[in-house]
Amino acid sequence: MPSTSQYNRSPARSGIGSGGSRWWLRGRGPCLAALFGVLLPLASCANGDVVSQPTGDGRVHLTVERELMATLFRIDVIADNGVVGREAIEAAFSEIEKAEGLLSNWDESSQVSELNRAAGIQPVTVSPELMAVLQRAFDVAELTGGAFDISFASCGGLWSIRDRRIPSDEELDSCLAHVDYRNVALDPERSAVFITDPEARLGIAGLAKGYRVDSAARVLERRGITDFVVDGGGDMRVSTSQSGTSWPIQVAHPRRSTPFGTIDVASGAVATSGDYEWFFEEAGVRYHHILDPDTGRPARKSTSATVIAPSAVDADALATGLFVMGPTEGLALAERLPGVEAMLIAPDLSVHTTSGFPEVVVLGTVTS
Repeated sequence: MPSTSQYNRSPARSGIGSGGSRWWLRGRGPCLAALFGVLLPLASCANGDVVSQPTGDGRVHLTVERELMATLFRIDVIADNGVVGREAIEAAFSEIEKAEGLLSNWDESSQVSELNRAAGIQPVTVSPELMAVLQRAFDVAELTGGAFDISFASCGGLWSIRDRRIPSDEELDSCLAHVDYRNVALDPERSAVFITDPEARLGIAGLAKGYRVDSAARVLERRGITDFVVDGGGDMRVSTSQSGTSWPIQVAHPRRSTPFGTIDVASGAVATSGDYEWFFEEAGVRYHHILDPDTGRPARKSTSATVIAPSAVDADALATGLFVMGPTEGLALAERLPGVEAMLIAPDLSVHTTSGFPEVVVLGTVTS
């Protein structure tokens, strides 16, 4: 679910969640303000700089941004003092870096790369962490009827947004025969995985950032940090256990560079998938990066899908799956899932939400 990320930082006010910070929920991208700019940027965008502000309740609000694995990660914490906050943030970033050896499709030494090399040959023993991620990926694949399917990596190399490459029908038909999550056998007791189809490949980019965000959040929680935001290029985990208030998050407009609206989230994870993140146009047709595993072509039932879920892994995967399913089927599924709320924007820019989705403070006109 690659995308770009922006943040709109408001002037600090008293206490956390009282309007002091706002986040652009667009997705992923390079350093803050490098692509789109922000209204009120942080004091610095240098990699690893610490921005510190008092919160008005005797604590301190620390912010660190760091580019890792071609993604801008930002961690905000409210801590009793600067030393505690900095140590917690550094530990969280270390945990994010450790995940690369598990999840990367581009690192030839990663466990996912090893799995793909062994496709059709033999099972591979994986770490408990990767097994848990794969189990959740296949759970979401089952829930969405294959609308989210990490075996779509079997076709992943055919499209190129950068090179504006559109595969032929023959190419898509050939690779789609190998797209089916049921071609992967999981043995949790032995922590072994076997891709039974020798031509199938797995790609977990649609879960990897969510996993890293969840891992960082767990580190902060273990260190006693109760108020935080971990943003992995648009996949977010938030917590306001101590203050009991919310973090305001701005959701992107799918057809403009300004936000569509703001939602308040007190705890949990938020992720958005949209057809505006990576795309090109050819003969008036938008070709974007969110592909329908049934057709191998860009999904056409949504322009944006925002999901709130207990974990960033779930929010990440479900945002992609619900986007492909579209408002009718996607929201019907989300309504059945405990702890999950969703907002989908249709191609006609009509907005559809689950019954428990937070109130959206709309900023400007939606249908334009």
